[in-house]
Amino acid sequence: MPNNITAEQVAANIRKAVFQPHIYLTNLALAYFQRAEGFVATRMFPIVPVALSSSRFYEFDRGDLARDNMRRKPEYGHVAPAIFGKRDHFYHTEVYQVITGIDQISTLDFQRAGAPATIDPRRAKVRFIAEQMLIHQDVIWADLYFRPESWNNVMTGTSSIPTADEFYFFDNENSDPVRFFNALSIKMLIAGLRRPNKMAMGVNVFAALQTNASILERIKYQGSEANPADVTANVLAQLFHMDEIIVAESIVNDAPVGAEDNLRFICDPDSLLLTYTTNAPSIEEPSAGYTFTWDMLGNGMYTAVQQYDGDPPTHTEFVEGLVCTDPQVTSKDLGVFLENAVSPDFVV
Repeated sequence: MPNNITAEQVAANIRKAVFQPHIYLTNLALAYFQRAEGFVATRMFPIVPVALSSSRFYEFDRGDLARDNMRRKPEYGHVAPAIFGKRDHFYHTEVYQVITGIDQISTLDFQRAGAPATIDPRRAKVRFIAEQMLIHQDVIWADLYFRPESWNNVMTGTSSIPTADEFYFFDNENSDPVRFFNALSIKMLIAGLRRPNKMAMGVNVFAALQTNASILERIKYQGSEANPADVTANVLAQLFHMDEIIVAESIVNDAPVGAEDNLRFICDPDSLLLTYTTNAPSIEEPSAGYTFTWDMLGNGMYTAVQQYDGDPPTHTEFVEGLVCTDPQVTSKDLGVFLENAVSPDFVV
């Protein structure tokens, strides 16, 4: 029994029909909220807070920065000025909104019963709104970044001897991902003047790497009987010399309300994205992508959850979620997209 209500008060409430015992369990609920670690959009690329919803930023020419412009000085004269070109890029943030309702009358039972806050409908609805914003951001992120059309460098998995733009499926016995990613890092260094430092991979790719024979061979002496060696995302990051590897586990239901669920992974489970990404916005560093964010309410936050009352006769409260972002690919040469990284018949 809750500490803040006496047995006499419970009995009185029952007689008045304002409280029925055992309405809901107070220690159990089935809520299919997803793990925060499985979402990609807020982790892969730096967040850039902006003061205006639309504006521009500079991109300096990569070729001009890498060119050797030094020349021997002529006597009594000077060399021609070196060219240092730049281009304008445009961003425009859009505001997205989601709203759900809370019936004030149905919540009275929870208040009068002294139910714990963990099963308060308000708390559940706020978390629902927060997860809706995460799902939406991942959907936008995947549609922009996790696709071959967004990058200059695209490679495809194969079971036969790979050509220049191919590689062995990661579940193939000939696959050596460590050597492959080392070579790919050098290729990206030449193309974009940076080695890659981040990966986002689909769940099937992660599963294939966890059982890849060459990777297991490299870590087999790192475990013990009590703690056997395990291929985690952190282990792969160390093997591939990455700052971070993100396994894209977020899921979306494409079915409309009332139809049978159509659940799918937001990011293609068979693909992988390799990028160079700065840890924070920089004026002297390139980055494969940025997420421009605008505080649409003027409070410094690009996401907001608010509660407000509906019209009095409705006895309803509303919970609102707002997101305002513009994710952009800012350097197509600083990303390599690997599609079909596992064989068609791969089974986890």
